Amino acid sequence: MRNSVLKPFAALIGLSLLTTACATGSGGKKELAYVARDVNSLYTAAKTRLDQHRYREAALLFDEVERQHPYSVWARRAQLMSAFSYYLARNYIESIGSAQRFLAVHPGNKDAPYAYYLIALDYYEQISDVTRDQKITQQALDALGELIRRYPATDYAADARLKVDLVRDHLAGKEMEIGRFYQRRGQWLAATIRFRHVIDEYQTTTHVPEALERLTESYLALGIPEEAKKAAAVLGANYPGSIWYQRAYKLMQEHPAPGSAS
Repeated sequence: MRNSVLKPFAALIGLSLLTTACATGSGGKKELAYVARDVNSLYTAAKTRLDQHRYREAALLFDEVERQHPYSVWARRAQLMSAFSYYLARNYIESIGSAQRFLAVHPGNKDAPYAYYLIALDYYEQISDVTRDQKITQQALDALGELIRRYPATDYAADARLKVDLVRDHLAGKEMEIGRFYQRRGQWLAATIRFRHVIDEYQTTTHVPEALERLTESYLALGIPEEAKKAAAVLGANYPGSIWYQRAYKLMQEHPAPGSAS
């Protein structure tokens, strides 16, 4: 997936100029010692490092292009190339910062969709497992949505739509994990709220059948079998062959709602 980012951006970096050397440290972002250099040499040195997969060095050199030649056409290119290089180096915070600076200065530029795409990828690739805080996951969803809203007809938006489905499934998984936690503690109302949220907000995710079954359990535990019956009916109508419906059906047979046939 990471290599797929290279292809649509190839035209921006496909320049052949003279090269020069630079020395940088490893780790996070570090500013290079200021040594005045012409823009062509700086940019080409950065591109050479990028081609050599020395992504952190490349990013620092692209930053140097912007710092030393802020009003040249190269500065615009270098700003986005810096974001790209930091992304490849998995320095997502710096990548987001560079892409956001590019958009602040060049909001209508033809490469703006790619800058939004990079920001979305930077958040997307930081998504952690469902047992952890989901702030990054929500930020990824927001960034993907922003790209889709602004540039719906682009290839970037098409890829973003696929990622949105995965992100929403991840967020629904977090809600389910919390809901199950409340169930284990016998906090049925709190569990119900979580499962209802999955059903209402994440209807197209893979977690809905389980949410409906666990909602059936929670309603029964709360002593409102009529609501449990409704949840089980929705489950049966939409997922009749699932194991979750089998479980809900068995529960309702054991705890029939008032007025139901025994």
